[in-house]
Formats: sequence, C-alpha cells, structure tokens
Amino acid sequence: MLATLYESFWKAEYWLPPGYTWADLEDSDDITYPHPKDLLAVVPLTFVLLVIKYGSERIIGLPLSRVMGVHDPRRIKATPNPILESFFQTQNKKPKKDELSHLASQCSLSVRQIQCWFRRRRNQERPLMSKKFSESCWRFLFYSTSFFDGVFIFYNETWFGKPETVWNGYPKQPLQPAIYWWYLLELSFYFSLLLTLSYDVKRKDFKEQVVHHFVAVALILFSYSANLVHIGALVLLLHDASDIFMEACKMLIYTKWRLARDTVFILFAMVFFICRLILFPIKVLHTTYYAFLTNYQAFFGYYFANVLLMVLQGLNAFWFFLILRMFYKLLSDGQVKNDVRSDTEEQDTSDEQLDMRQQRSGKLQSNDTIDTRARGGLKGWPACH
Repeated sequence: MLATLYESFWKAEYWLPPGYTWADLEDSDDITYPHPKDLLAVVPLTFVLLVIKYGSERIIGLPLSRVMGVHDPRRIKATPNPILESFFQTQNKKPKKDELSHLASQCSLSVRQIQCWFRRRRNQERPLMSKKFSESCWRFLFYSTSFFDGVFIFYNETWFGKPETVWNGYPKQPLQPAIYWWYLLELSFYFSLLLTLSYDVKRKDFKEQVVHHFVAVALILFSYSANLVHIGALVLLLHDASDIFMEACKMLIYTKWRLARDTVFILFAMVFFICRLILFPIKVLHTTYYAFLTNYQAFFGYYFANVLLMVLQGLNAFWFFLILRMFYKLLSDGQVKNDVRSDTEEQDTSDEQLDMRQQRSGKLQSNDTIDTRARGGLKGWPACH
C-alpha cells in the first residue's frame, strides 16, 4: 500500500508539464538536475542553523542589545499560588469580574490582590526586550546574508530584467551547485522557524506567520522537486529584501533610537511596497500565470504553485495594510511607537506601572475597602503598583 501511495504521489504528470517524465531529468556526466532526494540534506542543516541561531543570539544579539541601550523592564514575580496558577494555565489569563470574586474567596485574598497577581503573572509571560532584540538580530543577519548571497549568485542571470526567460529550456534546466546550497539554506531556515514557533516571540500575527512559514516551505519543496528553481529564486529574493529592513527596524524600536527607527521604517515600507506589491506581481505572478502558458500546457503543479503564490500575496497585502496603519501613526504621532508589519505587539509596560501612573494623576480611587495591606492587614503581601 505504501509503495502504491509513493508511486501515485510522484507521478510525473503531477510535477512536470505534459510530455515530460522523470527520465528526462536524469543526471548525465556533465549535467545535474534537481532531485527530491537532495532535500534530505535539509535535516542536518536545519539543526546546524538552530545551533547558529541560539549561538548568535547569545554571542552577538545580547551584547549588542546592551551596547545599543536596550533595557529590560523590572518585573515583580507573582507569589506562588497553586489555585491561581492552575486557573492561569488552564482557563483564562485575564479573568472576568465574577471569576475574580470566586478566586478571591477561594484563596482568602482580596479582589485587588487577585488582579495584582494576574497582572504580574502575565508580565512573566511576556518576552524581555533583550530577547526580542536578539531574535531580530539573528534574523537580520540571516536575511542579509541570504539576500546578498542570492544577488551574487544570480547577478548575471536575465530572470529579473526579463522574467519570461526563467522558462527557457524548462523543465530541463541544469542545477548549479551554488543555487543548490542557497536553496537548501533558505529551506532549512524556514524549517527552523517552524521548529521554534513555540519558543520564539509570539506576535499578534502569529497565525498568519504560521501560514506563511508553511506556504514558504511548501513552495520551496515543490519548486525544487519540479525544477522550478529559477522562479523560486525570484520569489525568495524579492521577499528577503524587505525582511532585512523589517528586522533592522524592530531592533531600532527596541533601542528607542527615534530618528534611526523612523528612517528605517520608512525605508522598510517603501521596499516592502515595491518588492512585494509591485515587482512580485509583475515579475512572478504574471510570469507564472500567463508567460508559462505561451509555451506549456497547464498541469497540476501549475495550479498548485499558483495557488500558494496567491496565498503568499494575500499575506503580503494583509501585512502592508498593517504597515499603512503604522505609517499613519508615524504621521499623526510623529514617531513609530510599536513594532512594524504584523509583528506589532502589546507594549511591555507593566500593568503595575500603569496603576502607579493612575494613582499619581489622581485617577485611581483609594476607596477600595479590600486593599487591607495599607491598613495593616495581610502582612507580607506585596503592594500592587
């Protein structure tokens, strides 16, 4: 049964244009073609990248964050409480009013103290600024290396100026060793992102990021197996270009370098718009949808690849909408206050600090009869700031 499924999965009509078989892509003495089995090298390379990632975050990212003035906020840990911890982990991290009252009666604490505990516990879940900076630093280093390596490899090719030439000789297009290793590096990177999803900083567009990573992996796997490497290279280069500026902007947001941050954000928005919303449709989507059909008949792989590319473009449109919102804030407030693209996330300002500001401004009333610590009750319970 498994053998039958394997043969059905690798039927040539799914992967190659009509009239071609896998035999046409067999290596000869001087010519090498892409083969799906080549991608097995991704497994060890992915783990190598993970080691490099964690090493660079600690050896480069953390020291650089201190040099650039990134400061982690002071956070007070929540007092250990099994009942509240169980509720926090299994039910709700932001309990409602009736839930707060029920928990207060269970723990023999005031509602105010329960609120304080949950605020401090939520703060413990938030990643530190130095972690965010280090993660962005690693991605900035990777995208920069990948993009400039790609430019160096492909600068003599005509694909960008004349994208229709990506189909010259398709599917019998020989594979260059440099392209193979560059493609392998990109695929390994996206696999590493999938493996570290639960450990990396979670942002507001987490679901969109998961979809993007799966689409990217599927596109790279399929394009290599079907020898669509040339068009795949265009897709990767156009996306890596804007990712460099995105990660640089995030790093500057964490450092509070206002002028540099706003300048890089504007550059990022321009590069994102040009590369993903202008060049990507013109150079890639038009080429894969229309130029391909001038010389070849449609097949399953044609539809599959174009569906994935359209999903990718839908995500680009979604993220650019968020960028426009950030740009509007830049014009109205005079600065970029938060993270960019869909990587925007809630600020790390603690709820205790917000309460303190409210108390100083007189907005927080002191008639909370259950705040007994100020009256000498419940000694040892930390004040909620």
